[in-house]
Amino acid sequence: MNTNATSAARYSRGAVILHWLIALLIAVNFGLAWASEDQPRQTAMQLMGNHKAIGILILLLTLVRIGWRLTHRPPPLADNLSAWEVALSKVTHVLLYVLMLAIPVLGWMTHSAFSGGQPVSMFGLFNWPGLPMQQSKDLAESYGGGHGALATGMLFLLALHVAGALKHRIIDRDRNALARMSLRRS
Repeated sequence: MNTNATSAARYSRGAVILHWLIALLIAVNFGLAWASEDQPRQTAMQLMGNHKAIGILILLLTLVRIGWRLTHRPPPLADNLSAWEVALSKVTHVLLYVLMLAIPVLGWMTHSAFSGGQPVSMFGLFNWPGLPMQQSKDLAESYGGGHGALATGMLFLLALHVAGALKHRIIDRDRNALARMSLRRS
C-alpha cells in the first residue's frame, strides 16, 4: 500500500490521542479500584478519590471523543473483513462507547448517593459537583453494583477488542491493522 493510501486508512491524530488517553485512564482506574480493596481505610479512600476523579475525566473525554467521531469520519474498515467481523466490530465499538459513558455516570451516582450529593475532588485542583440526591446507602449499593457489573462487562469487551486487533495483525497478517490507531506516523 502506498503512503497516501496508508494515511487515508488511519484514524485522525485527534481520534488516536483520545483513544489511547482514554484507554490508559481506564487501565489506571481498574488498577486503582483493585488496589484499594485490601488497603487500610485512609489509603483506600485516597485511591478511590483518584479513581472517582479519573472516572469523571473519562466521562468528559468520552464526550469529546464522541463529538470528534461525529465531526471526523473514521477510516473505512478493511475490504477483506467478513460480514460477521464487521458486525462484531460495530457492536463492540458501540457497546464500548455506551460503557465509557454509563460506568462513570453510575460511579458518579454511587458517590452522590453515598455522600448526599457532595462534590468529587478533581485531584485537589477543583471540585466536580455531586448529583443532587439524598444520602442513601441502599441507592449507593444499587448504583455501585451496576457500576461494578458494567465494569466487568467492559473488561470482556476490551479483551475482545484487543483480541480482534491481534487476530488481524497475527493471523490475518494485516500489517495495517494496528497502524490504523498508531500514534506513530510513517
